[in-house]
Amino acid sequence: MDEMEFYEKPLSSELIFDGKIIHVYKDSIELPNKKPAFRELIRHVGGACIIPLTDEGEVICVRQYRYPYARMIIEIPAGKLDSKNEDHRSAALRELREETGCTCKKLTYMGQMYGSPAILDEVIYMYMAEGLEPGELDLDEDEFVEVIKIPLDEMYRMVLDGKILDAKTQIAVMKAYALKNGMTINIEERT
Repeated sequence: MDEMEFYEKPLSSELIFDGKIIHVYKDSIELPNKKPAFRELIRHVGGACIIPLTDEGEVICVRQYRYPYARMIIEIPAGKLDSKNEDHRSAALRELREETGCTCKKLTYMGQMYGSPAILDEVIYMYMAEGLEPGELDLDEDEFVEVIKIPLDEMYRMVLDGKILDAKTQIAVMKAYALKNGMTINIEERT
């Protein structure tokens, strides 16, 4: 089928909330059948995440309190882009350094993900870091994390068992596990 058969034509857009991190809009649209409708959406500059893999096959993760869920969650290092134009590779390396203290010798692009495409335009760019060199954490002043190491094989099992709930971490773990077990991923790097 032709993608245009499903195209929703934007007619107008109203900013409902203009926050520091998110911007909420209500858009009037025309559906493919020419009937009017509206979409509420959240605009976000995007982010980058990185799965730091040690020479011993462990993933350096962070445990942090996530307010919406009122609990600690295991995640890989990640953060928002400083702007839509920021190089996502640089953002991933920045988050690696800030949240783990590490730099890396090898960086592998693993694609992008849409976390909640029905309401959110955020794109998260995923990377795997290898050849890690330790250093000092450089957390933001409002960032509180516990750095932990979990073997990649164990994290893979934790994803399957529902013990890792963060979507970007789940996807990155699955991709890293596939790569480390001889599968290839053919993803064209794009902005």
